[in-house]
Amino acid sequence: MKKKAIDISDFDFEKEKLKTTETPSTLPYAHTVGGAVIKPENKGKIKSRAMMAMQQQTEAQMEQLYQQMKLLADQANEIKAKVRISERIYMAEMSFEPLINHVYHLYKKEEGKDMLSMVAPGEWGRKQKKIEFLATVKLMADHTWEVLEKNEDAVF
Repeated sequence: MKKKAIDISDFDFEKEKLKTTETPSTLPYAHTVGGAVIKPENKGKIKSRAMMAMQQQTEAQMEQLYQQMKLLADQANEIKAKVRISERIYMAEMSFEPLINHVYHLYKKEEGKDMLSMVAPGEWGRKQKKIEFLATVKLMADHTWEVLEKNEDAVF
């Protein structure tokens, strides 16, 4: 078999030159048959997904900050309550020096004054004074008072 000769007189070099490039990496499509398929992306969809992910992350971070703030606010309220009860106990009548880590009992006397006592509510016997039990408390090392038990009707 004889090879057929190529007639180059019909070949349009200018037209074929337009189909080639010196920098194939700048083409928006694959320049060879085996090249990677390049599909244009929907930029709106990409931005929308990114925006949604960003919003979810910021919402999660804001929720975490809110939980931390709530915890701090609760701790601050506990400290305020501890100060209130401690001030009330230090204003109460006491005929002894309270010791750290010992348990005492706070009562309200008939005339309205508070009294700190070593006697528990069930230890008064038959001749119980006309007093109202307010709370059982413990003196802490920082000289604040921890409420161990309290009368539901008592307001601090």
